[in-house]
Amino acid sequence: MGLKLLHLHLHGLFRSHDLELGRDADTGGQTLYVLELARGLAARPEVERVEVVTRLIQDRRVSADYARSEELIAPGASILRFPFGPRRYLRKELLWPHLDELADQLVTRLQHPQHRPDWIHAHYADAGYVGALVSRRLGIPLVFTGHSLGREKLRRLLAAGGDHEQIEQAFAISRRIDAEELALAHADLVITSTRQEADEQYARYGRFQAEQAQVVPPGVDSQRFHPDATPGEAPVVDGLLASFLREPELPPLLAISRAVRRKNIPALVEAFGRSAVLRQRHNLVLVLGCREDPRQLEKQQREVFQQVFDLVDRYDLYGKVAYPKQHQRAQIPAVYRWAARRRGLFVNPALTEPFGLTLLEAAACGLPMVATDDGGPRDILARCDNGLLVDVTDLEALQDGLERASSDPERWRRWRDNGIEAVSRHFSWDAHVCRYLALMQQRVHAAASLVAARTTSPERRPLGDRLLLLDLDSSLEQPDADALQLLRQQLEASGPGAGAGSFGILSGRSLAAARHRFAELHLPSPSVWITRAGTEIAYGEDLEADPQWAARIAVDWQRDEVERSLSDLGAHLELQDSAQQGPFKVSYLLRQPGEAILALVRQRLRQRRQAARPYLRCHWFLDVLPLRASRSEAIRFLALRWQLPLDRILVVASQQGDAELVRGLPATVVPAEHDPCLEGFRQQQRVFFASRSKVSGVLEGLQHYRFLQRR
Repeated sequence: MGLKLLHLHLHGLFRSHDLELGRDADTGGQTLYVLELARGLAARPEVERVEVVTRLIQDRRVSADYARSEELIAPGASILRFPFGPRRYLRKELLWPHLDELADQLVTRLQHPQHRPDWIHAHYADAGYVGALVSRRLGIPLVFTGHSLGREKLRRLLAAGGDHEQIEQAFAISRRIDAEELALAHADLVITSTRQEADEQYARYGRFQAEQAQVVPPGVDSQRFHPDATPGEAPVVDGLLASFLREPELPPLLAISRAVRRKNIPALVEAFGRSAVLRQRHNLVLVLGCREDPRQLEKQQREVFQQVFDLVDRYDLYGKVAYPKQHQRAQIPAVYRWAARRRGLFVNPALTEPFGLTLLEAAACGLPMVATDDGGPRDILARCDNGLLVDVTDLEALQDGLERASSDPERWRRWRDNGIEAVSRHFSWDAHVCRYLALMQQRVHAAASLVAARTTSPERRPLGDRLLLLDLDSSLEQPDADALQLLRQQLEASGPGAGAGSFGILSGRSLAAARHRFAELHLPSPSVWITRAGTEIAYGEDLEADPQWAARIAVDWQRDEVERSLSDLGAHLELQDSAQQGPFKVSYLLRQPGEAILALVRQRLRQRRQAARPYLRCHWFLDVLPLRASRSEAIRFLALRWQLPLDRILVVASQQGDAELVRGLPATVVPAEHDPCLEGFRQQQRVFFASRSKVSGVLEGLQHYRFLQRR
């Protein structure tokens, strides 16, 4: 049997044909790379199956292709689309609240042997988050490629004068960086496009280790990108561009990118407009994706186009600049060759460029480059010697570089020949796929150390066919006597044992303290106890601890080091008394309530390379737990260990810090008396907001879901 590979590419518009590259900020080079990689891997004899997981979208504004649950890419390669979140198309910054739902669906699918892959390759931070959760729960090795990283984006935006709060609002940058840290903590291998990515960008992450990273430059499809013109292509490109240009025979400065700020296209237009030399020698051709009605573009795209239009007007560049509204992906190789025949230049003025696949495509077609002095272009120029690098943040430097690059015809020919030869030698898809597979087989040939829990004894089933989890510290606090009596009757009627419902207790307390408090309620005995904020699991009246859970969360946990890492935060944190501590739990009391402390605690833990994560509960209580532990993860461990579908689990959430319980497939009841932070979950399908408080609200939720009725 050959290798089975699963790729996660969650945002943007992804299909097997006619990629809508440049349609928006989420449908760009990453989309093309994942598609070409899937095709290249499927063609290899040692690979049996390649699957790409993406989002299923049902939205009249986009093609119905994205609503198909499965789609063939090539023999042995297919797209699997999963619905998560709203049906409509969402930009990637709005997907974060819905990623746990996808992780739950994937775990359900991949726990079956026929679907289990040999490894998961997650692309970008959102997929990294999902991949980390799935890898953690099922023990499948994880490969991570960030494509572009949140810390680098934040650094660039701040350097350009951006406001941190506005950046956070626009890009959810903190969640992105946290997701990247989580992915790096779980990754067996990190694939980068350039050495600069590993040495300068990934190195800023506390959970990155240099030995994780391997450089595998993307490949170029030599069947499409080559210097030899195909019959009939020239008139097509002429028809696309000539109507904009008075002298279409002039050497063009060609830029192909999405219309987003990071690509820095307005700076190129301004440098062109300011230079009499460039205006005399060249035309400027901007292929910035397709647009119909500008009002339907994203705000950032509208702003970029408006800047371009304003600059064309300011410098009176009409007849010198082409910016076609529509093009087909199949026309792009011909556009490169059209520009090369006219001795033009390909220009990439991006503020940051992790790789720059378009630079290689242009080089393969015989078109030299002027590019940003950053990341991928540095590596490409070192191997290809086919152009110049410039500081694109300095308009004079950009202008001077463009003027120098076009001043020597003999050098232009040398650059053209160098680029064609170097791409063929160093950047073919065959070379990329061979290197990729070799690394996988070397680095993740064995299963990860965490193996998914399995039922060890089919005869012993501590949980029934469904599980109600009650929070001892909130929804069962000071219960109404009548409501408590009704809950008692319903729990007794549902009955323990196979084929019936069971219930469990969640608590931040120790098991002994939780039992003492629970005894006052006179409820039936729980089937399972999840205590000390999710770090301990025990079963039934015998209170048998689960050793598999303890072994899983112990990986890389250093309790004493966690305390030392936070010891200088005494102005913000106070250790709680010993009764509130646990082997896998360090508990603090905040001196001032609020979530601001979380960012500082996360930073300290990352700086000291601690596999730990803070959780804030009820605004005042901070628990630091192992990276693999939480109440949510404990619930999913139980579901896997005892083969209980997550949609047959119901939890109650009411306090600040309960958001982890609300996300994903389990059903949730939110009593009327709940923290305002949970209001944002009202639109989620499996969250029921009760009209009554505490136990009465729980009863209302049980009735809504018909949860304890025998099935």
